[in-house]
Amino acid sequence: MRGSDSVRVARTSDRPTDHRGGEEILRRTCRTATGEDFGSERLARLIDDMFATMYVADGCGLAANQVDVDLRLFVYDCADDDGVRHVGHVLNPVVEEQDPGRPLIEDVEGCLSVPGANTRLARPARAVVRGVDQHGEPVTIEGTGYFARCLQHETDHLNGNLYIDRLSARDRKRMMKQTADRREQVFAERAAKAAKTVG
Repeated sequence: MRGSDSVRVARTSDRPTDHRGGEEILRRTCRTATGEDFGSERLARLIDDMFATMYVADGCGLAANQVDVDLRLFVYDCADDDGVRHVGHVLNPVVEEQDPGRPLIEDVEGCLSVPGANTRLARPARAVVRGVDQHGEPVTIEGTGYFARCLQHETDHLNGNLYIDRLSARDRKRMMKQTADRREQVFAERAAKAAKTVG
């Protein structure tokens, strides 16, 4: 870490919000990474800071727009169905199209940008994401189980969508109430953990 300001605790601020829930930056498609981004010290520092933020918030994935950066980038540290841990990052991710009859798995899903709320959500059991690494080199990431869910969830973020958008209006309302009730407690816990990490 690079000092106390390098750990950014993911939190919803007083910035303008969208009527669907979430800050405006979470509700628009992020900027595509280009040649000027690849291999830069700024990008390497951002990736390091995003991992630190994700760990402070006990997350398994984090998209750049969740830390107020308009860039198609996410980091992850997540296990798959076989218990294999996957750690990395991807820029300009695209989830490969799947057949309509693909198997779905329902599991509990939450989000660092919807603090304190989680619910069961069906997603495809397998996901393949294609993109590039921080040097602009092509990468293909394949995941099953919860790792597949993570890849899809984080790519959704970069397209301006939250997992609650996949819920019925009634369930979405319930999630927004959960987060309103628990938000400050979650933020206090994250801040305390960040202080210990830095100190």
